[in-house]
Amino acid sequence: MSSLEELQHLIHETYGLDAAALAPNASMRGSGIDSLTLVEFLFAVEDKFGIAIPTESAKVDTLSELAALIDKARASQTA
Repeated sequence: MSSLEELQHLIHETYGLDAAALAPNASMRGSGIDSLTLVEFLFAVEDKFGIAIPTESAKVDTLSELAALIDKARASQTA
């Protein structure tokens, strides 16, 4: 499962949002996720993936941006 699919699944599990309705390049805020919920979701992502999201990267707005961030963090952990 790709990072993107894992994120979509996590959003569905956590917030009950239909994963298929979350387009990878669409703003998560436009999908019913407000700024506070997005911050909470980023904490859940850190816990699930065992990564730390740098503060300057916390401004991600799309699932594809977040998936790329996760892939980068995973790659640096294995290097």
